[in-house]
Amino acid sequence: MSTPEARLLARVALTWLTEPGTWSVHRLVDRLGPVAALELLLDGGAPEERLRATVAARTAAGDARAVAEQAVARTARLGARIVTPEDDEWPAPVADLRRLALPGASRRVDLETAPPLCFWVRGAWPLAEALDRSVAVVGARAATAYGTHVATELGYGLADRDWTVVSGGAFGIDSAAHRGALTAGGLTVAVLACGVDRPYPMGNTALFDRIVETGLLVSEWMPGAEPLRPRFLIRNRVISAGTRGTVLVEAAARSGATQTLNRTIAVGRTAMVVPGPVTSAMSVGAHELLREQPRARLVTGVAHVLEEVGRIGYDLAPVARTPERPRDRLDDEAALVLEALPRRGALGLDVLAARAGVDVRTAMRKLSLLEELTLVVRRDDGYALAPTPARRTTGTTAGGTG
Repeated sequence: MSTPEARLLARVALTWLTEPGTWSVHRLVDRLGPVAALELLLDGGAPEERLRATVAARTAAGDARAVAEQAVARTARLGARIVTPEDDEWPAPVADLRRLALPGASRRVDLETAPPLCFWVRGAWPLAEALDRSVAVVGARAATAYGTHVATELGYGLADRDWTVVSGGAFGIDSAAHRGALTAGGLTVAVLACGVDRPYPMGNTALFDRIVETGLLVSEWMPGAEPLRPRFLIRNRVISAGTRGTVLVEAAARSGATQTLNRTIAVGRTAMVVPGPVTSAMSVGAHELLREQPRARLVTGVAHVLEEVGRIGYDLAPVARTPERPRDRLDDEAALVLEALPRRGALGLDVLAARAGVDVRTAMRKLSLLEELTLVVRRDDGYALAPTPARRTTGTTAGGTG
C-alpha cells in the first residue's frame, strides 16, 4: 500500500508529465491510484498514442520522480503547500468538472477539462473554506473606466458581505475585482496559470503580495512553471467549477472571459453578465452571451449577484423603484379627491365632492388624510393643493430680497 508521501509525489509528477485537465490521466488515477498510474505511464503503458508521445517527450527532459521531489522541496521553501483530494482543505466542488462537456468542442483545451490532480497554494486560509462562499468576477484585460468601476464595486460589495472574490490576477477587470475585495478587508483568491512563485503579469506583483497576506494564490502548475497561453484556458475551468457563480464584466467578441462563462454554464454554476454600453467594443462579447445563452443572467450590481448565488429567500435583491412619494400611499377615493382639486384656487366641500364623484362625508375623511400628508391645505374659501417645496422656496427667497 502506498504512503501519503508517495501519493503526493506521484500527483506532482503526473502534473509535470502532462498538462492539468488530461482526461486519460484522470481516469487512470481514478482506477489505479496516483502511484500505479505514474508507474504505468513511465513504463510506456499510456492508453493513448498522444499521451505516450507526451510522456516520452517529458521523460527525455528529466526524471519525473526527481522533478517531483524538487518541486515539493521548492514549495516548502516558498512557504506554500500542495493540496490534494486526500486533504481536508480540498475543494470538493471541482469534482463537478467530471460532467463538464462543451458542445461542439474540438480544441484540446476545450476537450481536456478533467478535475485537477492537485493544487499549489500560497496563503493561510484553508482552500475549501475560502471557496465555500465564493463568486468569480472576470472580464477584459483592456477594461474601460466603466468596466473597472463596476468590477471594483462588485469586488468591494461581495467581500463586504463576507463572500470570497475569485479571479485570475490579470490586468483590467481581474485586478479591479481583487483590489475591491482587498479594500473592503475581505478575502480574495487569484487562480493562476503559472507557478505561485512567479505570478503573471509581473506588473501586478504588489497586488499578488497583498493577496498572499490576506487571501490565496492558487495554481495547478508547480513553482517555476511559465504562463503559457493555453494554460490560461485550462485554468479557467477551475474558476468556473470552484465558485458558486461567475460574473462577466466586459468582454470583446473573442475573449477568454467568455470562455470561462461558457464553462460555468456547462458545469452547472450560475453565469451572470453585466451589460455595458452598446457602443463599446468591450461589451460585444458580454451582450452576445446574453443573446445566445438562455441560462446567462443579467446583473447590474451586488444585490443581483447575491440573489443568484445566495440562499433562497435570504439574499433577494430589492426591486428597483423610484423613492416613495406621499401620493403612492393614497387609496382610490383619496386619489379622486386630490385629482379633483384645481391647480390654482380653492373649492368648497360640496363642489369638490361632486367633482370627485364621492359623497360629502367620504370627501371630508379623505381631505383630512390629504391634509396630514401635506398634499392639501384648508383655506377660508375651501380646499386647495398645498404648495410644492420648490414653490415654498421661491416664495421665501422673493420675500427676502424684496
